[in-house]
Amino acid sequence: MENGLGNQSNKLIQDSRRTVYLDYLPPYQTDTVNEVVREIRVADRESLGILQTVTNGGEIAFNPMEHPSEAASLLMFHTSNLYNKRCLMAYHNLRLRRIRQYCWSGGKRMESCIDTSLNQAEQEYLFRYSELVAAYKGPWVDLDLTGSLVPPKNLFIDVRVLKDVGDIETEFGTISLTKNSQLYIRATDVERLIAQGYLVRLS
Repeated sequence: MENGLGNQSNKLIQDSRRTVYLDYLPPYQTDTVNEVVREIRVADRESLGILQTVTNGGEIAFNPMEHPSEAASLLMFHTSNLYNKRCLMAYHNLRLRRIRQYCWSGGKRMESCIDTSLNQAEQEYLFRYSELVAAYKGPWVDLDLTGSLVPPKNLFIDVRVLKDVGDIETEFGTISLTKNSQLYIRATDVERLIAQGYLVRLS
């Protein structure tokens, strides 16, 4: 867009286009998102200032025919804000869709980049959505709705604990999951913990 408006949003769209072809989720673009939000707020302030001036603080109606240059500026800021907001929504929608896919995959993707790629809000979303998936799955205890249709090659997997979990009960007894520990454990016993970001699969 002209005058540099929308340039930061374009970066988000470029990042989203790359993300579509990746098997992992790139780091959240905090600085770029903040710049887009700042640009929206600046445009709002500029628009309000123009309206306050031409309407004498709201005492008279705004007539675009009498103030063509101001009307053009208002249109530019309005169009810029619409563009920026759509880009923000598209960027975040793609990331949230990837997170949901991750939850339904049973934690088989994105394990290594949860802490580095997701911001705090996304990590909270991941945790809450994983809980919803687990609750939805609850009535069908013997049916794994998040499991792959392809039979697993190995029933046991190597995992590393990213966050302290404590003790969990398995068919083979109690297992303690402490941060940075590494275990060889049955996949079905820790799939939910992997999906929630507590563990990472190593193999």
